[in-house]
Amino acid sequence: MSKKKVSAKINGQPVEFLCEPRQSLLECLRDVIGITGTKESCNDGNCGACSVLLNGRLVNSCLVFGVEVEGREITTIEGLADWQGLHPIQQIFLDRNVVQCGYCIPGIIIATKALLDREANPSEERIRSWLSGNLCRCTGYDKIVGAVKEAAVILAKEKGV
Repeated sequence: MSKKKVSAKINGQPVEFLCEPRQSLLECLRDVIGITGTKESCNDGNCGACSVLLNGRLVNSCLVFGVEVEGREITTIEGLADWQGLHPIQQIFLDRNVVQCGYCIPGIIIATKALLDREANPSEERIRSWLSGNLCRCTGYDKIVGAVKEAAVILAKEKGV
């Protein structure tokens, strides 16, 4: 198969890469571009480990073809932090000891960002529902939900809400 040239903005930076039309965005991120924070697990859209933001929308990168992101913006876990430090969501997850093995956490943090970008103060029920597409085998979800609630408060203060 001939490879296609794709131009996109990934984590705020313009990127061009070559991929086969059948390659998933997940494969392109990890194997072609070398951005490995997005994890591969089920590879069929059931676990959420590969969650990224595509034009601000939460998607499973294993279900999107790399060629589909032409001209679009992708945010991975690496794109949340900046030179000043971790994103508040990332910091709260660390501070609250949410992480055990850590494999699912990048996807959960991206899903949390997508939720808090839409809703400044989601209920516990809404958080649990929103994160239901992200599977974690280690932590249980109570610490995760608590971290999301705390992150919502911190982000609301930063926005002056």
